[in-house]
Amino acid sequence: MIVAGELAGRLADVRSRIEAAAERAGRREQDVLLIGVTKTHPPQLAQAAVDAGLADLGENRVQELVAKREHVEGARWHLIGQLQRNKVRDVVGRQVLVHSVDRARLADALSRRAEQLDALQRVLIQVNVGDDPAKGGCEVGGTLDLVAYARGLPNLAVEGLMTIPPLPPTGVDPLEFAQPHFATLRELRDQARERFPEVLHLSMGMSSDLEAAVAEGATMVRIGTALFGTRQDGPWRPEEDAR
Repeated sequence: MIVAGELAGRLADVRSRIEAAAERAGRREQDVLLIGVTKTHPPQLAQAAVDAGLADLGENRVQELVAKREHVEGARWHLIGQLQRNKVRDVVGRQVLVHSVDRARLADALSRRAEQLDALQRVLIQVNVGDDPAKGGCEVGGTLDLVAYARGLPNLAVEGLMTIPPLPPTGVDPLEFAQPHFATLRELRDQARERFPEVLHLSMGMSSDLEAAVAEGATMVRIGTALFGTRQDGPWRPEEDAR
């Protein structure tokens, strides 16, 4: 794990990569939101990221997000991992953008809870563009139907699409491998926008392939290792700080 003092340099490096990729694609750096993925890292490091100017933070696990946000001031939170229906109560009403809606029943649960709280829950639809059994997401062929269904539910705002491409085979350039997957998501987003203009965002791209994602129109990139170093062995828990 890196120390907080290293963050400013790492953040500058990542922003430079985004800026260069955006320039090559004829885009603006400010049109790409950088989300720092703090999975397994302690809240002190997350707070250091916010203090360094990185306000958007992402977590994979609901429990870790809920525990960590109490110790981090000034962050905007994103849930980028899978969400079970029994955890919906822990997310809705907390100003969390959920990137991983992949089925109608989950959309239903989010909508019901948001109605109960008189809240608006913002979501992205996760798509399994590579048909990878190890990844979450709806099927490519069912994406537009799920967008239309979720968008029609009360108290739910569908703002875009998200994907995690399969891991590249050994020896294959991760940028070249990921780019067609990102292009598929962009094409799906463009089709959705023909009917629903508010379906704008493309959440795609991580430390190894952000350049390919930006080239294909990513509006959000989710960066963990390049900012925070290697993940810890398990999720951060509050009791760790009490030791």
